[in-house]
Amino acid sequence: MGKLSVPSKPGTPGRLSAAFAFPNPVNEYAARITAGLVVLLAAATLLTGFGWGLAVIAAGFWLRVLFGPRISPLALLSVRVLAPRLGRVKLVPGPPKRFAQGIGAAMSTAAAVLLAAGLAPAAWILLAVLIVAASLEAFAGFCLGCAIFGLLQRRGLIPEDVCEACNNISLSRT
Repeated sequence: MGKLSVPSKPGTPGRLSAAFAFPNPVNEYAARITAGLVVLLAAATLLTGFGWGLAVIAAGFWLRVLFGPRISPLALLSVRVLAPRLGRVKLVPGPPKRFAQGIGAAMSTAAAVLLAAGLAPAAWILLAVLIVAASLEAFAGFCLGCAIFGLLQRRGLIPEDVCEACNNISLSRT
């Protein structure tokens, strides 16, 4: 087994923290493409009724929350193949996007658990809500999870230092 490195000074990431790093900033176009792919997968799952699709969707969200775009097949496709073909980059803060992925992970996991518990209608309703939220991101550029993150930060429930760029307009314009 490999040895875990211990940071030599506070704030210096070790191997373990690097494994769980999330990019900051994030290319808005890659995030929107990933959301569009989630919409396609979720719509196919909803229309076919294949419950395994919920597990795939949940696993994808968890991979993105925990490891950023480094392991998730949808994120890799978005970041490395599709977004570069657009030739456009718009950088936005990463922490709200990670928070949004966390909401997606919670909702898709809850839907999978509900389906496994025999509560299919509730599972499909949750999946439909997820499709609406991902569609807002993909097609309108409105990240519902990011909006919730901002609201929680303004209320003081998320510390300001979690996302300095979210609080400082001048930082987000540079």
